[in-house]
Amino acid sequence: MHQTIQLDFITRGRLPLFCCLVAFIVTFFVTRTIVRYIRRHADSDAPRKWWQPRNIGHGTMHIHHVVIGVILIMVSGITMVTLAVDGGVPEFTVASIFFGIGAALVLDEFALILHLSDVYWSEDGRTSVDAVFAAVAVAGLLILGFNPLSFFDVGIWRDDHHPVARASVVAMAVLTLLLAVVVLLKGKVWTGLVGMFITPLLLVGAIRLSRPHAPWARWRYTNRPRKMHRALERERWLRRPVVQAKLWLQDAIAGMPRFPDDAKVDEQLDREIHAAPAPPERAPVKQEAA
Repeated sequence: MHQTIQLDFITRGRLPLFCCLVAFIVTFFVTRTIVRYIRRHADSDAPRKWWQPRNIGHGTMHIHHVVIGVILIMVSGITMVTLAVDGGVPEFTVASIFFGIGAALVLDEFALILHLSDVYWSEDGRTSVDAVFAAVAVAGLLILGFNPLSFFDVGIWRDDHHPVARASVVAMAVLTLLLAVVVLLKGKVWTGLVGMFITPLLLVGAIRLSRPHAPWARWRYTNRPRKMHRALERERWLRRPVVQAKLWLQDAIAGMPRFPDDAKVDEQLDREIHAAPAPPERAPVKQEAA
């Protein structure tokens, strides 16, 4: 009986999101595999067979798969909005699968949208992989039962109509959002992202030292060289294993799995870690003679 209740809970509450995430991950890896295959055989003069993947185009115009992703997101999104009142779990699940497929196609070329240039295989193209990681992390937290701003019980708002109780809920929400803003200003994007689901992380991120290139360091550390030096040393020490794992994983997804050497890691650290420039000084206001 316990297993039946648990299965029914997963089916009704999280099946559409779970299917969306699975479709997203599968589509992303399939898309990367197909794109690598096309690139590897781009210079081949051998005639293509009907089953071999190839670029989509019309005349001389190349149609990127982000276009297909946008269409799928629009169609599935409109479908889910239409089903929002009277739709059932099966219909929502089907629509969420197409939404996950479309989202994967869009985020796979997120760098192209961000830079308005075809940077798919360049260093800037790694932004697409970062966007995919963020989307998978958010969806995974939602599936595991974490909810944004879940440090306080929103049920108090629904069950207790006393002004003091509701004011406490609003105050906690505002405090949580302020902590998230501080964490993001300190350059801790992943801490802020995950902290919206696990609020104590926001408190830790807000108290800890800022990253040296973040706006917070620009405003607070430029006149405090010791603190900026501590931030730079701490950033390099903490980021090194993260950069190593990130480069390996990105290379693996891009089709070239290899452990990065120290020179490449140091180059990436030098590019990522730098002190924030001092804010511009305000020009003194000249008072006009009466």
